[in-house]
Amino acid sequence: MTIKSLVLLPDPVLRAKSEPIEDVGEDVQTLADDMLETMYDAPGIGLAAIQVGIPRRLLVVDCSKEDEEKNPIVVINPEIVASSDERSTYEEGCLSIPDYYAEVERPAQVTVEYVDREGKKQRIEADGLLATCLQHEIDHLNGVLFIDHISKLKRDMVIKKFTKLAKSRGGTRL
Repeated sequence: MTIKSLVLLPDPVLRAKSEPIEDVGEDVQTLADDMLETMYDAPGIGLAAIQVGIPRRLLVVDCSKEDEEKNPIVVINPEIVASSDERSTYEEGCLSIPDYYAEVERPAQVTVEYVDREGKKQRIEADGLLATCLQHEIDHLNGVLFIDHISKLKRDMVIKKFTKLAKSRGGTRL
């Protein structure tokens, strides 16, 4: 397994819409494993393939607490098929926007249909942190960042800050 480089704001790759995965082969298995290792190393609780520069509809999540056994979920070609009218707010962060957090309101529960790492269709009904995490990562697959859910003023400030940082670093990869 390999730890991948993370794509950082303002890299335009983050705004690309990811392509569906046609075949869950060895390449997808390897990518999922690399993404899990990258996510745990960062550390984070979710990672979309686009965040490592690969525009494919694949994400990984693990919302287990530090003192709990790891519970990784590999999600391929996810679609939100239902969401609650009830809303919840979480302070979100993103591995592609390091050290920036903001309150984001999203549906409290979602139902997601996807294909697992064995190529089998699955359906998950999620609430709480898992629901938020799945929505956040699925947004990534559609070229949407969590900062798109905050005020334009705050979003513009974050983009300006990260654009300046990228110029001083000489790139938008970590």
